[in-house]
Amino acid sequence: MHRFAPRLIVVIALLSASAAAAAGSFSKSYQRIGSFDGTQLGALVLVPRDQGPGPFPLVVMPASWSLPNLEYLGRASQMASDGYVVVSYTSRGFWDSAGRIDIAGAATVEDVSAVIDWALAHTPSDPGRIGASGISYGAGTSLLAAGRDSRIKAVAALSGWGDLQASLYANQTTSKQGITLLVAAGTITGRPGPELAQVTARALLNDFDGAVNAVLPVAAERGARSELAHLNANGTAVLLANSYNDGLFPPGQYVEFYKGLTGPRQLMFSHGDHATAELPGALGLPNAVYDATVRWFDHHLKGRANGVPAEPRVKLATPSSGWLGYADWNAVQASPATYVLTKPTGLLVPTGSLAAAASTGWSHGILTAVPTVADSGVVLVSGLLQGLGLPAVASIPLVNRSGAAVWTGPTYASKRVLAGSPSLRVTVTPSQSSVSLFAYLYSVDAAGMGKLLSYKPYSLRNVTARVARTVQIDLEATSAEIPAGHRLALVIDTKDPRYADVTSLAGTVSFSSPASAPSQLLVPLR
Repeated sequence: MHRFAPRLIVVIALLSASAAAAAGSFSKSYQRIGSFDGTQLGALVLVPRDQGPGPFPLVVMPASWSLPNLEYLGRASQMASDGYVVVSYTSRGFWDSAGRIDIAGAATVEDVSAVIDWALAHTPSDPGRIGASGISYGAGTSLLAAGRDSRIKAVAALSGWGDLQASLYANQTTSKQGITLLVAAGTITGRPGPELAQVTARALLNDFDGAVNAVLPVAAERGARSELAHLNANGTAVLLANSYNDGLFPPGQYVEFYKGLTGPRQLMFSHGDHATAELPGALGLPNAVYDATVRWFDHHLKGRANGVPAEPRVKLATPSSGWLGYADWNAVQASPATYVLTKPTGLLVPTGSLAAAASTGWSHGILTAVPTVADSGVVLVSGLLQGLGLPAVASIPLVNRSGAAVWTGPTYASKRVLAGSPSLRVTVTPSQSSVSLFAYLYSVDAAGMGKLLSYKPYSLRNVTARVARTVQIDLEATSAEIPAGHRLALVIDTKDPRYADVTSLAGTVSFSSPASAPSQLLVPLR
């Protein structure tokens, strides 16, 4: 399959170039760019034509994991027609680019700088006005490259990661479905290097912890958090965008990365799953995320006075397609509604309350490894449906209380808007040394049907059994309308099909609320 990929891309690129020639606004060509080590990278190069002599701002676009350089063709064409040199290239090891997949290793990151070198030598690019942008793998690569190459003045990183460990191993919990998806896509469309081969081998043996452990020793240096000091020192303008239900790179890790930036910055969250919010924009379709990306580059590379600096630094999409704006993430989380957890009571379906009054000194236990109807859904599928207004659902009365603890809040008399990251503090006592916990927050109607708002895994590994410990679980950021007549429900169980848990059968977990650290749920409601 790989030997036909270059021919396919050449044909499509030449056809597109013919159409572009008729328009007379830019030229387009397929190039083989030699990287720093001689590795040939397949690239589409778009250069403004009949727009003056230049030099023009340059934007380099590394392709996503498993996708070729055609990924950004629609948006790249629009940018080239507006005076940008754009080089969109297939990431090392995939499709028509040679080399091996190194999971955002040093070579893949250095490729960005090599492409910049080539563009400065072969196109009318301005060395003082260079940007980098990508989706997913291209986003992470762009951020890392910007930290290591001070020539990059602006970045737009869409559906990417700032912390690779927090993405693949959130709270020490491995995303089984996420690893499977990445391994399958990489194996089908590329040539795995030693690390990915090891990850693949462990995943095939159903050893997903082993798969992640193959990457963990280098995870820190493969995430842009390791480049924060350089990004800040360079004053790099960084735009981050992600989806609330991103199944590969969850939004929480982007929040933490954003909070470490000190230069020009903006954070945007939209509804959907991994890359679903911006892929239509990459194809050139109307798209809020890509519109913001182009405006970001227009200001920081062209100097256009388009109002970007005056915009809110944090923008959260609402279900009604509007945007909520905040000065920073602290403003998003300010003045949350506080609910204390009370003891679940009842014979058949014991349920606690999300109450206003303090409640301490109680304890309530569940069995481990008991499946329930509460789960986070299927990676990519559930998040995509969420973006279409069809979130994962669960009947709260049918949640198996032997394997889950449940708390419900008061019924709201009027519509409320949840915007931000709910935060849970709870004291747990496991009977075993390792257990995974999964916390889910639902909006529940009068019939007890809950729509999933947010969730988060949390694993205790190799702890002392039967010793109480207070854990802090920050659920993923979200934005949702809770209609009048609905109420919140919190569910905690020990199994979720999306994750490779460390929960064993025949154990228990007790939840409690000591006076020194009352169990509570904080929800940023408007």
